[in-house]
Amino acid sequence: MLAYIIRRLLLIIPTLFGIMVINFLIVQIAPGGPIEQIIARVQGTAVEATARIGGTGGGDASSGAQQAQQHQGGGEGSRYRGAQGLDPEFIKQLEREFGFDKPLHERFFHMISNYVMFDFGTSYFRDRRVVDLVLEKMPVSISLGLWTTLLTYLISIPLGIAKAVRDGKPFDVWTSAVVIVGYAIPSFLFAVLLIVVFAGGRYFDWFPLRGLVSDNWSELPWYRQIADYFWHITLPVLALVIGGFAGLTMLTKNSFLEEINKQYVVTARAKGLKEKQVLYGHVFRNAMLIVIAGFPGAFIGILFTGALLTEVIFSLDGLGLLGFEAAINRDYPVMFGTLYFFTLLGLVMNLVGDVTYMLVDPRIDFEARGA
Repeated sequence: MLAYIIRRLLLIIPTLFGIMVINFLIVQIAPGGPIEQIIARVQGTAVEATARIGGTGGGDASSGAQQAQQHQGGGEGSRYRGAQGLDPEFIKQLEREFGFDKPLHERFFHMISNYVMFDFGTSYFRDRRVVDLVLEKMPVSISLGLWTTLLTYLISIPLGIAKAVRDGKPFDVWTSAVVIVGYAIPSFLFAVLLIVVFAGGRYFDWFPLRGLVSDNWSELPWYRQIADYFWHITLPVLALVIGGFAGLTMLTKNSFLEEINKQYVVTARAKGLKEKQVLYGHVFRNAMLIVIAGFPGAFIGILFTGALLTEVIFSLDGLGLLGFEAAINRDYPVMFGTLYFFTLLGLVMNLVGDVTYMLVDPRIDFEARGA
């Protein structure tokens, strides 16, 4: 197992490098970079953009507009959209500030060399270190990801087992209707429905509409802090669970059905073992392999990608919203810094999933298979 783990760890390096190269090139080709964002703000055509310019590291687009007004004139022939009428020297100043005066490959390798040391730089538009931003948003996303994954597994595994045991019976048919609804309704639409029904939208006003905790949370006693936290997170987690339990339920059911029909189950029944002994003593361990081993990947998926619209709808300032705003504003340090970190974490979690396979069932040997 140790040799397999070492090989997988070494494989992470070229995989991560390739992902960063592809995404770096795609982002460079896409129009509307940070310089265009500032130019749009200067020209009054941007919806929202703030940036650090002028070498101070703390300015915003308003100060950029003031500097631009002092440098207006010329700008024809610039490779940036909307730069007409601006002094070319001002454009060059922006390029130096953002590092765009260097060749593409030099910028990439400089970025990667910093990322290897987990130095992700400073946000263009927030004037804060990327690490600090991620740590600030992390509690929201961890809360959503942890509770959603936990509840999804607690609901899906027993339901999937029950459906497998009662395959084709009325219970299986009726619960399949619920699963179909879970498949059909995206989590963000279910979130809107929950707001309309339970958050003062039209019927009941039982739950808060925004935030992870109340404004006076720090002033509350500890037991009310816990209650307030769960009061705020109930609807977002419920919206995510409804969108995630359907697939895991069917995966559990199909996995159990496949095992139940195997010869060793028939033999166990022939020996006179009770149905519960057969189901939980023999079938459960084998059927749960793919379900349990997929837990790390499921958690990472919900934590970093699955909650974006839910965070927006419930005004939860988490990693999903941070990444979305960074992409809209072309905040490259946040975009590439979070991409690097979360891709690395995802690759490591894939390895953890494989190791979990081997821990759950020692008969699995990836080394023997030449993996």
